[in-house]
Amino acid sequence: MAKAKKQEKQVVRLEMSGIERLGLRVSSMINHPVAQIQRWVTIHRLDTDGDREWEEVMGLLNETDGIDITFNDDESVTLKWEASTEEDRPVEVIEPVEESAPF
Repeated sequence: MAKAKKQEKQVVRLEMSGIERLGLRVSSMINHPVAQIQRWVTIHRLDTDGDREWEEVMGLLNETDGIDITFNDDESVTLKWEASTEEDRPVEVIEPVEESAPF
């Protein structure tokens, strides 16, 4: 009986929004080692990417300094950027996310 109660624990799942999922995918493509070497990447729009999410992320990329964006005929987007010097690189600050204990 005790084992049955342990298995009944509810697992809380935090679902990512569409814009978070698309932003994470685009970010990982840009930060991929091959993309960093060649300094360009092509992002294809997936069927799961909503119009609002796609437009918002593409708008943010279009406003970003140092990124040249090309909208292709097949609804993909090609991003190109110049290599940054050590002095121009922004310092990335990662703030720890506090999570509640699982027990």
